[in-house]
Amino acid sequence: MDSKNHNTTPKEDEKENPRRTFLKQTSLLTAIAMAPSALVKAAENHVDDKIADVFEKMPLKMEVNGQLQSLSVEPRATLLDILREQLDLTGSKKGCDYGQCGACTVHIDGQRVLSCLTLGVMVNGKKVTTIEGLAKGDQLHPMQEAFIKHDGFQCGYCTPGQIMSAVACVREGHADSEAEIREFMSGNICRCGAYPNIVKAIQDVKEGGLTV
Repeated sequence: MDSKNHNTTPKEDEKENPRRTFLKQTSLLTAIAMAPSALVKAAENHVDDKIADVFEKMPLKMEVNGQLQSLSVEPRATLLDILREQLDLTGSKKGCDYGQCGACTVHIDGQRVLSCLTLGVMVNGKKVTTIEGLAKGDQLHPMQEAFIKHDGFQCGYCTPGQIMSAVACVREGHADSEAEIREFMSGNICRCGAYPNIVKAIQDVKEGGLTV
């Protein structure tokens, strides 16, 4: 009888190790797959508890258009959804919901931001201004009047975000030329193509020295 069938060298043992490891891992995975239903349910419940913890509501206090708001929100809720669904401020539009169209632009502590990309909990203790907060009663904001005067909108869907960005554009000092206005308004898309009129409205407010 050939002795090679009964004896192995250390080198041959080393070659078999990866195979043994694979078999052990396969056996372990099989055991897990065939675990008792009670164990599976326990694991699922543990996952459900973690998900519930993640989405547990949190307190949020912010000043919106001059009024203090105390809310309870999910950590994942965006400022846009909170404004529209909980405060009924539907002027800020949900266009792309990816921060690419600018229709959801609002001001936080005077700075323009995309509310669809801003988590509500990040605004805690801050001042938020939406399109509804620009006018003073029946008196329109100068930028709103300029948009009407120069026909800066057609379908009107993007207009709230355009106006909020336009106000910020002037405040930031980026309205000294047509090219500069176009550059700093480039984050707001108008599918109707009212860009020339929007630029004229901004120039009108800037050159008129109106307070924005």
